[in-house]
Amino acid sequence: MSPSEPNPQPAAPLKRRTPLWTTIKAVLWAFLGVRQRQDFAQDVVRLNPLHLVVAGVVMTFLFVLGLMGFVHWVAG
Repeated sequence: MSPSEPNPQPAAPLKRRTPLWTTIKAVLWAFLGVRQRQDFAQDVVRLNPLHLVVAGVVMTFLFVLGLMGFVHWVAG
């Protein structure tokens, strides 16, 4: 291979490694519907979409269970 030929190896895929708390904070802000544009742009780049979906589903499930428990407590 001559020095003028481009490198045929593909670039490594971007690995998104963020702490769990960062994902949870992003989902909580999404629940409230309040997020600064700059923070949202950073989240799009940093956070793994699969982690966001899983955290969103789990937190929605916990929210519904909490509401059901609260209604049962108030009505009971």
